[in-house]
Amino acid sequence: MTETDSPTHSLNINIADSKWKDWKWHLRHLIDTVDKFEKVTGARLSSEDRKKLEETLSLFPLAITPYYASLIDTDHLFNDPVFKQSFPSIHELDLESFEMDDPLHEDADSPAPCITHRYPDRVLLLVCNQCAMYCRHCTRKRKVGDTEQFVDMEEIDKGIAYIREHKEIRDVLLSGGDPLMLDDEKIEAIIKKVRAIPHVEIIRLGSRMPVVLPYRITNELVERLKPYHPIWFNTQFNHPRELTRASKKALAKLADAGFPLGNQSVLLAGVNDCPTIMKSLLHELVKQRVRPYYIYQCDLSQGLSHFRTPVGKGIEIMECLIGHTSGLCVPTFVIDAPGGGGKIPIMPHYIISWSDHKVILRNYEGVITTYQGPDHYQPPDCNSHCSECINIAVEDRTEEKLIGIEKLLSDQSETITIVPCDNERFNRRDDES
Repeated sequence: MTETDSPTHSLNINIADSKWKDWKWHLRHLIDTVDKFEKVTGARLSSEDRKKLEETLSLFPLAITPYYASLIDTDHLFNDPVFKQSFPSIHELDLESFEMDDPLHEDADSPAPCITHRYPDRVLLLVCNQCAMYCRHCTRKRKVGDTEQFVDMEEIDKGIAYIREHKEIRDVLLSGGDPLMLDDEKIEAIIKKVRAIPHVEIIRLGSRMPVVLPYRITNELVERLKPYHPIWFNTQFNHPRELTRASKKALAKLADAGFPLGNQSVLLAGVNDCPTIMKSLLHELVKQRVRPYYIYQCDLSQGLSHFRTPVGKGIEIMECLIGHTSGLCVPTFVIDAPGGGGKIPIMPHYIISWSDHKVILRNYEGVITTYQGPDHYQPPDCNSHCSECINIAVEDRTEEKLIGIEKLLSDQSETITIVPCDNERFNRRDDES
């Protein structure tokens, strides 16, 4: 990996270093055509490849920041992990019958403008539809890159009003698109309004800017956001080659200013579907004070079939991480369930069997061991009034507030079965009664 802030080693651009580090210059000079890509990078596509790409570009646009393009190894173009994430492929037209425009049903879980409310205590606040780069594996292809759609402040204010009205919301994630496409003043204005809501404890920012345009992380931006802590910052590095000197500087600015940093990688065929690549990435992230948070199985969005791996590949990678490196470097491998079911953790099996007083386990080496359970265990006498029990202002776990498996596990709930809404057997019972 060449650690440089200058593009002159790989791009046909004659530009002063100060201008190269201006993030707005990169947005004004996005590479959005094949001709521009060839001119700037010096790469050459065959006439046959160009013809194949025309149909892809008519459906899914092209946009690469000059910075990110400078990371492409043009000598090994079609095998390069940076190229694969940023340049269109004819395989994006291989649409499978099970792929969806909105696989996570974010629109269905949107009770107010700019809001996705899927989990009980947190929401997604979509503040921008645009990104600095059009990532080829984007799960929101239906929204990102749509130059005809802009999220205005009036719509965002309606979303913030929803958060204000729902006191169960303690965690707000600003996402998009990329929120850092907005000017500093607008980002601060949004965060200031969210921070003023008493029941919001945590604000999170989700941005790929440290990866595709690290110069966006300016001293001015950091100073504007610091007064609104706690703000957690999540980004998406997918390959070690993306961790350049510029990106490390951006991460250091955020970490030094007190932003806890997390990373959410997407498992991509031909990019990072290798235990060695993934471990190298995670180790480098931790060195930069970035906590590996998730590895996502690639979603069922349209045009992503060539990026998807078997779920077993992700489990194999986890098998090669757990026990083989420090727990701090181990993210959670998840499938974001189609239909809006949320993130489901997927793990190798470590419990082999169990009885009423023993659990048989295996470790990362294959060593099989036994954990002896207690002979006598008396669970606490629980009346679900948690705030009284522990003398801390927390939400009581009363039956009407419990959902899903948590409700079945509760001794205070009389519910013993959760039934899918279209269960034929139960529908037949209703008909007969």
